[in-house]
Amino acid sequence: MGNTNTALQTQAIYERVAQLNANEPEFLQAVKEFLDTVYPAVEENEAYQKLNILDRILEPEQLVQFRVPWVDDAGNVQVNRGYRVHFNSAIGPYKGGLRFHPTVTASVVKFLGFEQVFKNALTGLPIGGGKGGANFDPKGKSDMEIMRFCQSFMSELYRHIGENTDVPAGDINVGGREIGFLFGQYKRLKHSNDAGVLTGKGLTYGGSLARTEATGYGLVYLTDEMLKDKGLSFKDATVVVSGSGNVAIYAIQKAQELGAKVVACSDSTGYIYDAEGIDVSVLQDCKEVKRARLTEYVAQRPQAVYSEGSVWDIDIDYTVALPSATQNEIDLTLAKKLVSHGVKAVAEGANMPTSLEGVAYFQENGVLFAPAKAANAGGVATSALEMSQNSQRLSWTFEEVDEKLKEIMQDIYKTISDTAKEYGKEDDLVTGANIAGFKKVADAMVSQGIV
Repeated sequence: MGNTNTALQTQAIYERVAQLNANEPEFLQAVKEFLDTVYPAVEENEAYQKLNILDRILEPEQLVQFRVPWVDDAGNVQVNRGYRVHFNSAIGPYKGGLRFHPTVTASVVKFLGFEQVFKNALTGLPIGGGKGGANFDPKGKSDMEIMRFCQSFMSELYRHIGENTDVPAGDINVGGREIGFLFGQYKRLKHSNDAGVLTGKGLTYGGSLARTEATGYGLVYLTDEMLKDKGLSFKDATVVVSGSGNVAIYAIQKAQELGAKVVACSDSTGYIYDAEGIDVSVLQDCKEVKRARLTEYVAQRPQAVYSEGSVWDIDIDYTVALPSATQNEIDLTLAKKLVSHGVKAVAEGANMPTSLEGVAYFQENGVLFAPAKAANAGGVATSALEMSQNSQRLSWTFEEVDEKLKEIMQDIYKTISDTAKEYGKEDDLVTGANIAGFKKVADAMVSQGIV
């Protein structure tokens, strides 16, 4: 099968998917990026073609949508919409986070679940891909309201998850507090202490040390490998991070441990610039203790400056960008701005934070680019390590987990870099990640027959 013929076939597949999933832009964006890069792997494998792996891998095994009624503190009944997508279980139980945010839709959940399939495959651990969440906004809600919502959400979700079936974790707005409420309700409904059914748990009931830090640390470990491979380093580099949640905080901490100066980060309303370098302890106090806006950081660090808008509009020169907030935060216009400020490397801490046009511009201009499905895999990798500890009823030290995480991220970089070279796309880590993840899942699907 020639390149042109394969490209035409993948375009035909995309058009079918677009027709079936109209009005799902996030999912279709993820599908397009995937199809644009994997056709060489399909072309060389007759079994992939014969068994129609592409069409099958693009269709989730199950998508559940459900009503979530709950009572607010004023006694009013509120209703939200919950989701869980079981995208692919070829290499293990479904694994992926829960996101509570007003923007959660079927499209967002499917895009996240689809990306998760290949991200999880890249970790080398036996976990399939899933994702879920609700269009619930925890901001401004009391702890009791959040508990009641989580209990109602789990009252339906529990039917669809299990230690060997589907293991959810946290994502945006779902942290230790929410996981605790969810796990308590699951245990109550099942009358069983299945610790491995959720990850991101508290340390007192089966959680893993280093899980909180894992996505941010993992992002920096992989970025460090990418930089070293090209003779660059975090040492003395100026870094800008978007977001100020779990991923951003620990990415900032680890980058600064490696000698970088991280000068800016953001939240949903604006960003801070701290020329002396972000003080992680102050940032943690603002976001994790006080749950406040970044204006609180400036109140504690008067030398810092707060501005409204996107952190990527910042007018300074820097070398490394770690987008760790949300999808499509860097479009083509902002990508051009990053390049004009001397950015040499971009690694995605959030899921799909760069538009397709932005990614292409970075690659055309020689910017090192690590896609989310590789760069932010540290969180799910450590979740799988938490599952292992739960299965053994053991608890590993922080150092043991951190060392395993570092090795996994280094292996992911080597895998995607080697795969890119194998397919004549040196430095195209998007292609490397997509093909490496795809081949592992596709080979498992071939072995298991048409299911």
